[in-house]
Amino acid sequence: MPLGIKPECAKCGTRETPLWHATDVGNLCNGCLEKDRAKAAAATGAQAPSSAANNNNNKEEEQQESKPARKSTRITRFNGKTIPGKPGQQILIKSVPKGKGRRHIFKKTPMKSPAATATPVTSNFVFYKGSYFQVGDIVSMQDIDGGIYYAQIRGLLTDQYCEKSAAVTWLLPTTASPPPEDGFSPETYIIGPEEDLPRKLEYMEFVMHAPSDYYKLKNSPYPPILAEGGRGYVWTTLANEANIKK
Repeated sequence: MPLGIKPECAKCGTRETPLWHATDVGNLCNGCLEKDRAKAAAATGAQAPSSAANNNNNKEEEQQESKPARKSTRITRFNGKTIPGKPGQQILIKSVPKGKGRRHIFKKTPMKSPAATATPVTSNFVFYKGSYFQVGDIVSMQDIDGGIYYAQIRGLLTDQYCEKSAAVTWLLPTTASPPPEDGFSPETYIIGPEEDLPRKLEYMEFVMHAPSDYYKLKNSPYPPILAEGGRGYVWTTLANEANIKK
């Protein structure tokens, strides 16, 4: 529009307005445009509520007819109560006893492992480092100061870890006994105190075989005099038996 020429409203013919609007019918002033918008809003507002309500009612009826009433999968929680169904209807849920589900069936009570307990096995003889130890054998043990002491095996034990140990009875030397470093003379030793706790066989060194009751004579506190000669046995040796057979 050329400068200096004011437009004219196509409806009211005015040339003075705070805002002009270009429409299909021509330029309209702000007042005429507001009047047209008010008339259009009044005409559509009267029809819109009624049509929207009809559309909503129709949609609800179609949904209710197409979809059945939804039933809960956990019917046990109602316990004979009624739940709403279609408009004007109620569905009665029968009380069903609550059973064990699949998750509960496969769930087992945890079992505790038994406590580890030592179970030593007693025996009359054991095999240890290439030799047999039996009840009644004479063994020697050395203390931290280097002293040698002799004892007789009273019992043999093997624990769950295959560690072998022996309960011993200490033998006490007499005035006729030779020094412990020079050797062991069985007829010069007498029976001493008994130990309740076993000692490991690795601390013991085999000396000779002897009967388990050799030092436990009832008529005398001293053992009988050793009459036979030889090494390794108190009463006899293989060499003496060989000589007797000849």
